[in-house]
Amino acid sequence: MGNYAGVDWASEKHDVLVADEAGEELLAATFAHDEAGLRALCRALVRLQVELVAIERPDGLLVERLLDAGLRVLALHPNQVAAARARFRVSGGKSDRFDAFVICELARTDHHRFRVLEPDSDETKALRALTRGREDLVHAKVALGNQLRSELERFWPGPVGLFNKLDSQVSLAFLERYPSPVDARGLGEQRLAAFLARQHYAGRQKPTELLAKLRRAPEGRVGDAELAARRQLVLALVTTLKALIIQIKALDRQIATAVRSHPDGEIFLSLFKDPNSVICAAELLAEIGDCRARYPTRDSLAADAGQAAVAIESGKYKAARFRWGCNKRLRAAFCTMADSTRHWHPWAQDRYATARARGHDHPRALRTVGRAWSRILWRCWQDHTPYDPARHRGLQQHITVIIPTSSGPRPDLAATQRMAGAAVTHTAARRAEREALDSKPTSATPPRG
Repeated sequence: MGNYAGVDWASEKHDVLVADEAGEELLAATFAHDEAGLRALCRALVRLQVELVAIERPDGLLVERLLDAGLRVLALHPNQVAAARARFRVSGGKSDRFDAFVICELARTDHHRFRVLEPDSDETKALRALTRGREDLVHAKVALGNQLRSELERFWPGPVGLFNKLDSQVSLAFLERYPSPVDARGLGEQRLAAFLARQHYAGRQKPTELLAKLRRAPEGRVGDAELAARRQLVLALVTTLKALIIQIKALDRQIATAVRSHPDGEIFLSLFKDPNSVICAAELLAEIGDCRARYPTRDSLAADAGQAAVAIESGKYKAARFRWGCNKRLRAAFCTMADSTRHWHPWAQDRYATARARGHDHPRALRTVGRAWSRILWRCWQDHTPYDPARHRGLQQHITVIIPTSSGPRPDLAATQRMAGAAVTHTAARRAEREALDSKPTSATPPRG
């Protein structure tokens, strides 16, 4: 094994320490976070024949430059580095150069305990940029919607609950046309009906009901100057929200195109009933990536996705705790998929109901379903095979109806298809029918007797 390097990165500079196998210091330097500094850093590491570079982040410009230079990178969690500081200094002191030394020592002595960072393909990186960018825009939209709600409640709470959502198209159009109670003073039933027709309003509330709801709201007491200022704020927030929603929809179309053209896109899209459900599938693909060596086992994927609990054992005490250290975006995507499939997938419904019957609350039951799905997804992902309900043994065992006959138990095809609904494909039904006609029990469901 060659030499080892530890990099304590920052926004303006990077402290680097290089040591050999025995721990002898070969280089201790600071490089600026600019083009010249990054080039000098990569040249120094290559010249010193560094075998492993440890750093406290898995992505970013610096990591990409290290990988591009042909270096192997260990991405360490900051908690791991923080826990290791006490091994080398008991005084509690801390500095950037000392952190570089700690990171370098972890790479030298404990590199076998960490996984080498495996870069994803360019298509996966592009999809990850789109999904994470969309997530940021959605958070910004929620924050602006809350700000708009708060602003309206200060002087005109009527439009807040007028429509289903405050940031819906018809609600924003209403606030753009009537941003203050003064603008809505002459609003009558006919004028409101004409406005709703122009906006293609598809809600169930009639103009009379909407107008009554608007007039029942309490009236604010503000002066003319404050009213004009708050009216302008409402218009500014509405304009920003409308532009943000347009950009989010444009990103949705880009994500749909990217995930459908991705080599692994079909694997993740096959887990969803609606072919238009692309956002959650894209998030799963973007966060898991396309490097199969990243998750060598199904349990490693479940742990990184936050679907597996952390075991706490001490003497007679045993408990399972919530896993905080994980990929938060991946955890949210798995929970979204679990919450979606429990409404239509018979096997997921059964897993969720069983978890609730054991006393688990809703979030924990979702993580139970998510962990089960992570095992299935890992197998499909490793085999480069889309999800097929006919090959899902747990699903087939759950939905297959076995009836006793004189020649032994056999599946009831009609009852099984009624149980399966959309979960059983025509291919699976035809295969089960052929096996039943040959007097053989279906291979997906072992006989029970």
